[in-house]
Amino acid sequence: METNQQLISYLADCQTRVNRGLDSILPAADLAPTRLHEAMRYAVLGAGKRIRPTLTYAGARAVGAAPEQVQMAACAVELIHAYSLIHDDLPAMDDDDLRRGRPTCHKAFDEATAILAGDALQTLAFQILANDGANPEPVRVRMIENLARASGSRGMVGGQALDLAAEGAQLDLEALETIHRHKTGALISASVTMAAMARPQLPPEQLASLEYYARCIGLAFQVQDDLLDIEGATEVIGKRSGQDASHHKATYPALLGIEQAHATAHQLVDEALASLRVFGDRAEPLRWIAHYIIERTH
Repeated sequence: METNQQLISYLADCQTRVNRGLDSILPAADLAPTRLHEAMRYAVLGAGKRIRPTLTYAGARAVGAAPEQVQMAACAVELIHAYSLIHDDLPAMDDDDLRRGRPTCHKAFDEATAILAGDALQTLAFQILANDGANPEPVRVRMIENLARASGSRGMVGGQALDLAAEGAQLDLEALETIHRHKTGALISASVTMAAMARPQLPPEQLASLEYYARCIGLAFQVQDDLLDIEGATEVIGKRSGQDASHHKATYPALLGIEQAHATAHQLVDEALASLRVFGDRAEPLRWIAHYIIERTH
């Protein structure tokens, strides 16, 4: 119970910090082109747990970096996430009408504006990292490269392409993991590892531990999403319940069965927690988030 309250408090603090940052970074709604800027703000500043930026702040705490050193990284990863959701909801992709309980960006505005808003959010993420005065240039370059790789054809976008290509196909577990390690896991991993880059002298074994932690929770996140899509009665991370089934997509419960899927998620979290031993108490927020990922109900 105490751990749950600590997580709630920590999430609230991180949400406040990143929301203030995002509000100041995004162009004002009355700045031309106004409709585009309204759409960008609509997509970013709505409800959301801000798990990815929270992972960035928690990663910074684990390695002994100040929150200010990763503020732009936390905002940048959320901008990339928001852009990906806009595009993922489009008619040519998942064709969603709702996102987090309200109309998706292309429904609230129009399809062309939504596409442009996603494009603009993506480029803004790299702009704020490039101009981040809290870190020296070599650190900024490493963060930009890390986020670009995690977002592109060998990361999130590549995972989305693999996911689209796999619709209606019979996948084995290895193929399904490949999709989700890219589509979901790559950006989650970048959320954590960009924090480590704020400490250029971080011992390699600590960086490897963070990378393994992020790899495990990224996959656990997706397994739990698949389970919630079957077991939950409410919207799941912005998706309609049963959406993957309606798109004929492979899921972990379909391949493993519900009981084994739960066991897999818990095993992944156990491995993630074990990898954090080197950080001691500084990694407590990362541990809270790992537990949250498999205990959440929506």
